[in-house]
This record gives sequence, C-alpha cells and structure tokens, in this order.
Amino acid sequence: MPHVSATPVVRSLLENDLYKFTMWQALLHRHPGAQASYAFVCRNQPAFPLASLKAEVEAQLDHLCSLAFSLEELDYLRSLRFIKSDFVDFLSIFRFQRRFIQVSVDGDQLVIRASGPIVHVMGFEVFVLYIVNELYYRHLPAGPEILAAARERMATKIELVRADAAAATEGHPFLFMDFGLRRRYSGAWQEAVVGGFAQALPAHFRGTSNVYLARKLGLAPSGTMAHEYLQAYQAFGSRLRDFQKHALEDWVQEYRGDLGIALTDVVGMDAFLADFDLYFAKLFDGLRHDSGEPIAWGEKAIAHYRKLRIDPRTKRLVFSDALDIPRALAIHRHFRDRIPCLFGIGTDLTNDTPHPSLNIVMKMVACGGQSVAKLSDSPGKTHCEDAAFLAYLRKVFNHGG
Repeated sequence: MPHVSATPVVRSLLENDLYKFTMWQALLHRHPGAQASYAFVCRNQPAFPLASLKAEVEAQLDHLCSLAFSLEELDYLRSLRFIKSDFVDFLSIFRFQRRFIQVSVDGDQLVIRASGPIVHVMGFEVFVLYIVNELYYRHLPAGPEILAAARERMATKIELVRADAAAATEGHPFLFMDFGLRRRYSGAWQEAVVGGFAQALPAHFRGTSNVYLARKLGLAPSGTMAHEYLQAYQAFGSRLRDFQKHALEDWVQEYRGDLGIALTDVVGMDAFLADFDLYFAKLFDGLRHDSGEPIAWGEKAIAHYRKLRIDPRTKRLVFSDALDIPRALAIHRHFRDRIPCLFGIGTDLTNDTPHPSLNIVMKMVACGGQSVAKLSDSPGKTHCEDAAFLAYLRKVFNHGG
C-alpha cells in the first residue's frame, strides 16, 4: 500500500453533524451517567481490506483526542437559539478520551468500538466515519480526472434542479440540504460541494449538517435527532413499549418548540405512528424518513395527520434515506401539492466520484448495560448484537422484519 500523508482529517471539533450536538445536550441534561457502546460496521465490499488502515486510524484518533473547542466556536454554538449555556460550558472543558475507543482487526475487517459514559463516547461516531472514509480514498487513485468527473456530476445535478423548478407551475418548492459529512470524499471536496450548491441554487439549497462548514460559509446548520437518541431510551427504565413516547416527551421538554422533526423508523413506521398521537403530532413540526419505501411512508404520514384532523400542509416531511437528486425530485413531485418536503442528501452530494462509495456506519449497540436495536423498514439496515433482544423487540412492536 502506498505511503499516505498523516495530514489530520479532523479540522475542528465543530466539524460534526448538528444532531450530534442536539442529542448530546439532551442526554447530558437527562441521562449524564448512562454508559453506552458503539460499533463500526462496513456494509459493502471495499476495494481493499479496511484492516490495513488500522495504524492510520489510530493516529487520527490520537489527533482527535488532542483537540478542544476554540472560544470562537463556543461563541458560535452559544448563538444558536436551542443550544443552552450550560452545555456550551461543558464543551469548553470537553476532550475526547482515548481510553474510551479501541481499534483492532478481525481478519480483513477493521474493528472500532467506543464504550464509556454516553456523553463522552456518542460524539465519536461521525468523526470515526469520516476519518475511515477519507483515509480509504487517500489510498485510491486521486488524479485530477477524479474531481473533474465529480464536478461534472455536480453540474448535472444543478441543472436537474433548475429544470424541475422551471417546469413547476404550482406546489411547494424543491428544497434540499447536505447530509454528507460522514461519507464524504474529503473535507476540501465537501466544502466545494456545499459552497457550490449554495451559490448556484440559493432558492433550493437549505444548508448543511456540518456545523463547521455552516459557520464558515454562513449557512444554516441542519438536523435534529438520530436513531441513537431513541435507541438509548430502550434502556432508560421505562416500559419498553413506551420508550418512543418517553424519548419524544424528553425532546419536547428540552427544546420546547425548536428542532421539531421526529425520526420515525427506530421500530418501524407503523409502531411509531401508534405512539405519535395528537399531542405529539401538534407539538412536532414534521417527520423524518430514513428507511422503507419513501412514497408509501409519506402516504402513511399524510393519512395519519388527516386522521388526527391536522392539515398536512402545516407539517413537513424530511427524506434522508440513500437519496440522490433524481430520486429526491421524483418524491418531491409526488407530494409537492400536498405537503412541504425537505431532502437531506448525503453520499450522492459529497462522494459522487468514479470510485464506488463505502457503506459504513457506527451504531449504538448497548446502553445502560443492555442491548439496544433499530428495527429498520429496509432490509439490511437492522443492527443488533443480541439476537434474543432483537426478537423480543420485534415481538413487543409486532415488527415482522
């Protein structure tokens, strides 16, 4: 394998997804003593064994654990209406602890596991993913033709959005945002992509989940909650059947009207809607789709709002499951006259090059000394290390899997 520069991948602790900060704050306030474990998984076949990256990943994690938030970064976080002063004070003294994350190999597989207090280990996830991803692409051919092809593909996406907008005569506008930090080709390329879309499509591009880039480029940081937040509530002492309601209620109390998009697929859309009664449907601004067939999911959401006598046009659907621009536009055209939609697009924005992309995740697998799980509505996205708990969760929520 060729020599690769040890140039740091992580530029700032602010270079994390916004929903990491929002979940971090909520869990610090309500469950600061909880212990959790996260495990790295590659779901597809890489071009070479990821185990060969072990030494480089170790060095990058050492660098990550040397970083601290700057005063200017803390002031930026404090300026966000929903970020509370005591959380920023906590971040002012926060350091990632190297002892809470271990890297090993199992044959060709790269094994990364973070275990410890949830408020110390939950932040590792996104950093680990884009460290592994960027190191991986540093080992693949990186001639000028790679980014030239990526720029050409980006230009095609811009023209597709413009053409759709020109053809539309009514309905809600097409709006999308960047969710591509964790699987980006590189930090420099993500910055070029986000800046390029913001400049070319100001009426359609609604910001980025990357807080560092949002601050640098003067854009809106985007995001609310992820699966790990709801999964953690499977271990927080309430009856398992009630964990979603407990998690949503704590979110409402933490943010009191801000960050009002609820994630629906931790135990499947049907089980979510059974818990998402009139109280929550009025308090939350909308719902986020991250697994299952998107049109069917959206139709269920609209039907649920109508059943509760809520006008769907006053809510929003956010789609974020393996999207590209053509797929997002097709979903938008289906719903544009009936409910506002927003599209969070990740890998297809920040890593659409001639190289096939990695499908890597780092999921919470345990909390509070017990297993936790996500029951996905898409095959292959369910992840749990405890078959007995997974079977029990399916039974409780009548999820066929």
